[in-house]
Amino acid sequence: MGGHLPVLQVIIPLIAAPLCIILRRRALVLPFAIGVCWVTFAASVALLGDVLTTGTITYELGGWSAPWGIEYRVDALSAFLLLFVSGLGALVLTYAPRSLADEIPASRHYLFCTLYLLCLTGLLGIAITGDLFNVFVFLEISALSSYALIAQGGRRQALPAAFQYLVMGTIGATFILIGIGLMYQMTGTLNMADMAARLPAAEGSRTALVAFGFLTVGIALKMALFPLHVWLPNAYAYAPSAVSAFIAATATKVSVYILLRFMFSVFGLEFSFEELGLGRALMPLALAGIVIASTVAIFQRNVKRMLAYSSVAQIGYMVLGISFATATGLTGGIVHLFNHALIKGGLFMAMGCVMLRLHSVDLEDMAGIGRVMPWTMAAWTLGGLGLIGVPATAGFISKWYLIQAALEQDGMLIAGIVLFSSLLALAYVWRVVETAFFREPSERALEAREAPLSMLIPTWVLLGATVFFGIYTTYSAGIARQAAEAVLGGLP
Repeated sequence: MGGHLPVLQVIIPLIAAPLCIILRRRALVLPFAIGVCWVTFAASVALLGDVLTTGTITYELGGWSAPWGIEYRVDALSAFLLLFVSGLGALVLTYAPRSLADEIPASRHYLFCTLYLLCLTGLLGIAITGDLFNVFVFLEISALSSYALIAQGGRRQALPAAFQYLVMGTIGATFILIGIGLMYQMTGTLNMADMAARLPAAEGSRTALVAFGFLTVGIALKMALFPLHVWLPNAYAYAPSAVSAFIAATATKVSVYILLRFMFSVFGLEFSFEELGLGRALMPLALAGIVIASTVAIFQRNVKRMLAYSSVAQIGYMVLGISFATATGLTGGIVHLFNHALIKGGLFMAMGCVMLRLHSVDLEDMAGIGRVMPWTMAAWTLGGLGLIGVPATAGFISKWYLIQAALEQDGMLIAGIVLFSSLLALAYVWRVVETAFFREPSERALEAREAPLSMLIPTWVLLGATVFFGIYTTYSAGIARQAAEAVLGGLP
């Protein structure tokens, strides 16, 4: 069984997804899907342990050796991603039943679980495959299920938000597919390791430059890099609460992983950053996204939409770390994949608790909510401190590495922008805290009560983890450092 852990990461949720349609009844399908997610997470934990002990693991599907067959390849970076994507998937679905009962008709819960497991399958498959066309297939599995999950939202804006995401996501996927096709034309292989070995002979060609361009733009669309982020705010704001938490914590992080894998492991550091100067293109976009999206977040009156613009800024931090193309910068970018997943997933879960009781996440309706939902809003405040980057929170660790990477390259201005962005985060976090705790309760707040424990416990576990990993960084920054060094070394 242990030797088959890589393929089990994908097979378990993939097979379970259609079984949800067979089970159908809510009382059966939700416990089944939750159990499947936790089993998948357990496999991720075991797989990460194996990778840290023995190094990179390869798995040949059907016994066909690479490059003829499809190969799954798990190194420190992909194992780290598998761990937190599967863990967040399990925790969010454990949190979800009460929220789903309020936001989605019970007759559609089996469809929700089917789509959720398919989305999880796609995200895990992207992280684990060593085959370029497999990346596209899994990307589309996760994307198509995401569109349908967002459309499940009860507000009329959910369908236009899902459609906008579908259009932008399809454009991004088309660009990625064209790039993969051009790379196959140049090298005659789809295996990443084999392609990385063959590409140097073709890197001076016009085809290689066009493929690089298509892939960069397509991936930037998928991960909502500023200014290609227009699909994200509505998608996060109008999706069901559990969907917002899951997608915000995982989907864009996996897209950032694709960028890392293509630009470092396939094209290589020298071609991407030294010859083409990718870092010089990504850095200004990242910095602009950090400042502009954070500023826009300050003026939002819907808290989920505020968090969505905050996510655009946080993607900027990840891309900023990548743009340095150094071990310290990459460590900061990779650890922020993990830290932001914890923080933003927990914040959206806290907003799901508020939505359950208020049926609104608008600031005016949340006035005084901290007095009647103290545990929920205390959790939200804790997550807000992580977004700001207060010491002893996970967000501080990310910004510490990014500032250190900037100073290593004499980037005082860049370090100053990162610090200034913390003040912007303080401004929008304080708006919510001030409204929740220091204003007289609104009519809706007076009728509310604290969220159920079934939702509070997963929320506190996730946001409490931001403090744990802000103090004990061995299993976050330590693994991220190993992953960064592996990425800089390319594919073995």
